[in-house]
Amino acid sequence: MLAAAVALPAVGGAGITIKSATEGLQLKPEALAEPPLPEKSVLLDRDGDPFAQFYFENRESITLDQVAPVMREAIVAIEDFRFYEHGPIDLEGTFRALVTNLSSGGVSQGGSSITQQYVKLVLLNKAETDAERRAATATTYPRKLAELRYAMALEKKYSKDEILERYLNISYFGAGAYGIQAAAKRFFDKPAAKLTLAEAATLAGAVQNPSVTDPNVGKASRKRLLDRRNIVLDRMAELDKISDQEAAAAKAKSLGWKDVDIPGGCHESKYPYFCLYVQHEMLTNAAFGKTESQRRRLLRDGGLTIKTTLDTKMQKASEEAIGHYVDPGDMPAASQAMVVPGTGEIRAMAASRKFGTSKKKNQISYNLPADRAHGGGAGFQAGSTFKVFTLLTALDQGMKVDDGLKAPNAYLAPSASAFKDCEGNSVGAISGPPAHNSSEGTGGFKSLSTGTWGSVNTFFLALEQKVGLCEVVTMAKKLGAKRADGDSLREVQTFTLGVNEMDPVTMANSYATIAARGEYCRPMAVTEVRDRYGKAKQHKPRCKQVLDEEVADAASHILSGVFTKGTMQDVGGIGRDAAGKTGTTDDYTAAWFAGYTPDLSSAVSIGDPRGAFRHDLVGVTIGGRYWSYVYGASISGPIWKESMLKALEDIEASSFTAINMDRFGGCSTGCAPKPPKEKKEEGDERDGFPFPFPEGDDLPDEEEQDDGPDPGGRDDGRPDDYRNDGLGVPQDTPVTPFQ
Repeated sequence: MLAAAVALPAVGGAGITIKSATEGLQLKPEALAEPPLPEKSVLLDRDGDPFAQFYFENRESITLDQVAPVMREAIVAIEDFRFYEHGPIDLEGTFRALVTNLSSGGVSQGGSSITQQYVKLVLLNKAETDAERRAATATTYPRKLAELRYAMALEKKYSKDEILERYLNISYFGAGAYGIQAAAKRFFDKPAAKLTLAEAATLAGAVQNPSVTDPNVGKASRKRLLDRRNIVLDRMAELDKISDQEAAAAKAKSLGWKDVDIPGGCHESKYPYFCLYVQHEMLTNAAFGKTESQRRRLLRDGGLTIKTTLDTKMQKASEEAIGHYVDPGDMPAASQAMVVPGTGEIRAMAASRKFGTSKKKNQISYNLPADRAHGGGAGFQAGSTFKVFTLLTALDQGMKVDDGLKAPNAYLAPSASAFKDCEGNSVGAISGPPAHNSSEGTGGFKSLSTGTWGSVNTFFLALEQKVGLCEVVTMAKKLGAKRADGDSLREVQTFTLGVNEMDPVTMANSYATIAARGEYCRPMAVTEVRDRYGKAKQHKPRCKQVLDEEVADAASHILSGVFTKGTMQDVGGIGRDAAGKTGTTDDYTAAWFAGYTPDLSSAVSIGDPRGAFRHDLVGVTIGGRYWSYVYGASISGPIWKESMLKALEDIEASSFTAINMDRFGGCSTGCAPKPPKEKKEEGDERDGFPFPFPEGDDLPDEEEQDDGPDPGGRDDGRPDDYRNDGLGVPQDTPVTPFQ
């Protein structure tokens, strides 16, 4: 009879030759590989408490004894009522399908047993490509014969109850629910063990064509599902599984669709940005699989328990501090990341705007504190936070804290070859608008210390020229600096002024390298992954010494002065050893503060995700307060201070390693020149200063004067920052690959 089922339609022109049908008729058991069913994965914070879950398919596998008996009866009655009587092949069902197919001239009825249906679903689950998915569902006789061979092997391997259990767990019921447990919760807000007759009949009816009867689609689909439910009830009564009265009572009930929200997904987590980071880290990091397909399969199969580095107390400190200065409805957005020096463990990731897709609620659909590789956008220009890399290069080349050079009020490269990128190309800007200083950062002699405290643009351009652009770029790369959009760092003259777009995680980690005395550690968010079988794999910090310890100590010594003598002195410190640097881009397109203690590093950025160059931070209202201009010390600095105070309150204060003054103290050849003594004429004194002034502008720092608005139109009494027009802007593009 099976031979006829295969051969006769071929003679009638169904598209399969007699030869191919005969060759395909190999009715011998064939083992079927059954990969694990996709399950949800759970994320734990560093204390072991769950805070998020994500999945490829919303499924929760259960055993058959956790399924209500009436549900088992309903699914068998409608899908394969002779399931417990026939073997791997239901000859009666196959013959019935044969008669129908012969009359139609094709394959219009399957006659598949539950075992055969399970085989098809396993093949679909295994499919990696569209071609494999089409092959698993093709209405051809060779595919049906393959199902039969697999079914024969499965019926030898498992009992009928075991096959039914697997079928109920793998089946899709519609409305995003895979498996009977997820379906019971999604449709009726209860576990499968507590399903009633009407509910069981509804779910049994949904399996046949879930896309047509999906209750989440609309009223028409719900009506079709109700009709299908009643067919199941009639069939159960026909088979004497229930009485006619029970069927009638169940048919009188409404559908009972509860439309319970699908659980999980990073968007539902209390900490969605951290959840997104973990998800993308596991997709891109070779530690979680040698190939991209292996890593994607790991996340797709799920069933993982992932322990992360998240510290909920530090996370709360960050969220509260951001909330005190920036409102969720503000278009400019603040974001922050906290990283542990010496391990690279990310403790917190927060943003002022809520994660989601609702424009009405001003939500944002990408990972604001992270780079694009971790679900983020293109970042914001880092401004003067990048001057740290030039400072480190100068110290590494042997300059002392009081060594320096004369900085002009406006800077143009003396020649194109004054700056060379790492490929040897000359990139000096010898024409066009020069870089200027603000009123606080006038020209004159600046040391490494005073130039850093005042954030003097022209000083750092001259210093970068002295130590070498490529050398500064190389230093930045050693500390993990990379563009948020994944492109190569732009090696231009204004590199030291922060023209590259960055993200808070990367900047916090770069500064953490200085805090760890030159030990760079790759940012990490996952410490352990436990699979569904309980097997755990530990993930350790990946660190490397990239900088002389004493060079890092000297940099910390100088950067500590930013709080007491520099651009953060109005904000103040945090009552323990701390160092950092403000960053404000020219034209106020973004503002940063990055800083650290020996125990924790953090970076805060603020900018407008709609496009920093189109929507700058001039004349804006943020957090209910109007700002004429937003500087690094205006909002980012106070957020950093408040959050770090809270985050570190239970951690005993550590101290920086003291600077080696024998190596870095004082100055060598680049000392500040002493102003020549002028003979003071009687009555020739103005405000305590000699008059006329000595020629040139080499006044001692404490005697520098405000020379009025600079050519760039800024007379703000604030530190210098500069950006290079024409670079990229963040893009609000959803990139979440999973729910």
